[in-house]
Amino acid sequence: MEFQMTNFTDALTKRRSIYALGKNTELNEDQIVALVKEVVRQSPTAFNSQTQRVVVLFGDNHEKVWDITEAALKPLTPPEAFPNTQAKLAGFKAAKGTILFFEDQDVVKALQEQFELYAENFPVWSEQSTGISSVNVWTALAQENIGANLQHYNPVIDEEVAKAWDIPANWKLRGQLVFGSIEADAGEKEFMEDDERFRIFK
Repeated sequence: MEFQMTNFTDALTKRRSIYALGKNTELNEDQIVALVKEVVRQSPTAFNSQTQRVVVLFGDNHEKVWDITEAALKPLTPPEAFPNTQAKLAGFKAAKGTILFFEDQDVVKALQEQFELYAENFPVWSEQSTGISSVNVWTALAQENIGANLQHYNPVIDEEVAKAWDIPANWKLRGQLVFGSIEADAGEKEFMEDDERFRIFK
């Protein structure tokens, strides 16, 4: 029997890394915030620890995070390569907004102390929480015809981001999801052979 696509697998297929982004989203800022909040609430965490912390940036605040990133990268990038970096960051600034994903390290440490048997696993489970939340938000945005791409400029920008938005010291930055209207579709996606990736036993 051939597998039939469902609404869920259709949604996963629609979620792609979109780099040509604009500001003309069908949802307004309040609707986007409401969507992000609900998706993060419904994203699972180990022991229901709810370690995820999220900051949503629009307008000048959205552009500021990419100005911070440019300033942080300039001394770390060869001069001949920096124009390409600037062009990439300008593409992010052209988008509607940025979602900053953090993990609360105080919660992680408290869980390590409470459940010593699993202590070494809690940082790993925390990272998984961020991954789940990020891709869930990304997929939910795609369902609303909002494109996005996930970036990881942490820890290079951590200190300046914390200063700019008064981020608590126990919040650890894990990713930046840039989102906006889709101005150009993603390219064709290639997949490795199934027999190299999956093993099935019946």
